[in-house]
Amino acid sequence: MKAVWYERQGQARDVLVVGDMDDPEPGPGEVRIQVKASGINPGDLKKRQDAFGIGMPYPRVVPHSDGAGVIEKLGTGVPEHRLGERVWCYGAQSYRPHGTAAEFVVVPQTQAVWLPAPVSFEQGACLGIPGITAHRTVHAAGAIEGRTVLVQGAAGAVGSFAVGLASRGGARVIASVRSEVDATVARRAGAHEVLRTDRRTKQEITSAIQALAAEGAVDHVVEVAFDANVEIDTEVLAIGGSICAYATTIPDPAVPFWPLLFKNIRVHFIGSDDFAPEAKLAAAQDLNRLFEAGWLGFTIDRRFPLDQSALAHEYLETRRGSGRVVLLL
Repeated sequence: MKAVWYERQGQARDVLVVGDMDDPEPGPGEVRIQVKASGINPGDLKKRQDAFGIGMPYPRVVPHSDGAGVIEKLGTGVPEHRLGERVWCYGAQSYRPHGTAAEFVVVPQTQAVWLPAPVSFEQGACLGIPGITAHRTVHAAGAIEGRTVLVQGAAGAVGSFAVGLASRGGARVIASVRSEVDATVARRAGAHEVLRTDRRTKQEITSAIQALAAEGAVDHVVEVAFDANVEIDTEVLAIGGSICAYATTIPDPAVPFWPLLFKNIRVHFIGSDDFAPEAKLAAAQDLNRLFEAGWLGFTIDRRFPLDQSALAHEYLETRRGSGRVVLLL
């Protein structure tokens, strides 16, 4: 099969190789997917860059954890009816060496999720990491129905999913964005209120959120930039509120301990690789229901062929804007 891989970490054009590999064989309980589209996430770039300082977990890594395609071979113990099924998959390169940047990928059958017929393969390839992460950021702290949820960075992959999941879960959603283009994305996802934060001070942002929130406070925050926004989040949260943070722009952010403590704020740090299996299953089911309920999905910013994977990585690293980047096979 044609595949992309790296055997050392570094810049995309220096380490990514396009070539031929043996077709992977599914083991017991696994399926082999003919990949139609491969989604690229920031985490895929960070692994290749060694941004987490973990080093090479395997001698050869085929990148990308998310993808979509058709099941074309079954391992033992997998029901025959799954052969030929359209699926999206997640975790292909989580604790595994070979991801979806290849013509074929093997995953446990539980990580190959039925893809509803109206949903394209390129949309399916965008669901895994951002969708499952968004689901946990919305639901990990408890019930959201009737509550006010603030989604920081609502135009991003996780943020826009979080907006859709929270609004359809019965929450009133306030979305923060940085541009009018991003505001359109947030409204399209289902935000009830959209706040542009560009060219505003922290105090101006805080006051604007309080003005939009019921009774001047929000109940829960989905946070993309913990270091930059934790002071704002602490100020706008109601007593007993919660934060689910899935990213930070610096690795060792300061924590306003006493303000958080005096408000009894719960802080959850969310990392998608290590969610409990039942949480991933619940997320997958809800993500499919989101599409079936009419959610319009992601804007696809750029599409690249497999042999331009290095260009795709570089584009995602340097662009300024929203929308997903996918490889099409």
